[in-house]
Amino acid sequence: MRKAANTDAARQVVLVSAAALVDADGRVLLARRPAGKSMAGLWEFPGGKIEPGETPEAALIRELDEELGIDTAESCLAPLSFASHAYDDFHLLMLVYVCRKWKGTPRQLEGNELAWVRPARLRDYDMPAADLPLIPVLQDLLM
Repeated sequence: MRKAANTDAARQVVLVSAAALVDADGRVLLARRPAGKSMAGLWEFPGGKIEPGETPEAALIRELDEELGIDTAESCLAPLSFASHAYDDFHLLMLVYVCRKWKGTPRQLEGNELAWVRPARLRDYDMPAADLPLIPVLQDLLM
C-alpha cells in the first residue's frame, strides 16, 4: 500500500455541508450556481461553507435558510455520504445529508435557478466534479 503523495499540502481544505432535498414525489432539488461565482452555471446540491465554530448541521440549516428561504431542524437531516475532491486551487470536503422535511417553499434568494429532478435524470445536469459521485448514492436510495 502506497501513501498518498503530499501534493495537496498548499491547497486549502474547504469544508461544506450540502443537502439532497427530496420532495413528496421523490425528486431532488438542484440549484444552479449564479454568474460571478466559481463554477457558475453548474448544478449542485444546496448548501455552503461551514463557518469556524459551526457544526455541519448548523451550517446547512443556515445555508438552506439564506439560499432557499426554508427552515429545517437538525433532526430532519440524515447523513448520507461525503465527497472529497481536489480542485485546482482548493480541496473540497463536502458532507451530504438527505432532508425530506422542511418548512416553506424553496425559492431563489441568491439569483440561482432551481430544478426538481427525478433521480434517474440527475446525470442530465452539468454538475461540479465533487457532486458526481453522489449521484449513484442518491439513485440507490431513491429508486
